[in-house]
Amino acid sequence: MPEFHAAALRDIPSDVLYRILKLRVDVFVVEQDCAYPELDARDLEPTALLHWVAEGDDVLATIRVLHDRPAGSGEDRRIGRVATAPHARGRGLAGELIRRALADCAGRTIRLDAQSQLAQWYAGFGFAPDGPEFLEDGIPHLPMVRPA
Repeated sequence: MPEFHAAALRDIPSDVLYRILKLRVDVFVVEQDCAYPELDARDLEPTALLHWVAEGDDVLATIRVLHDRPAGSGEDRRIGRVATAPHARGRGLAGELIRRALADCAGRTIRLDAQSQLAQWYAGFGFAPDGPEFLEDGIPHLPMVRPA
């Protein structure tokens, strides 16, 4: 049975954190063939929150919620690093993590940069396009926002 978790980086056991970061590297760097600094130091921000779902020792999916610096107010949130292990896809795990993050961010504007092929999926959670499509690491992305 999957177990859902959320914690600041400092509160995550080192073996679990390793599995979360490995999943992100496996998906974004290896599977999507994007050589970029996955470890960007934003996980270290005191307000950063990692959500993940695990079965036993296996981390199946993860997302990250940040205070959105570009907004300047500290009130907006940013969801990113949404990743699901290939063997766990199709189970609705990332969607449940998104729903939990939205509940944690109630009353806040939430932004994300969706891979363009996932824009409709994010729209199902109330996100709408918020600017022109752009390329990031060779992958089309669309900025999206979910108003408070």
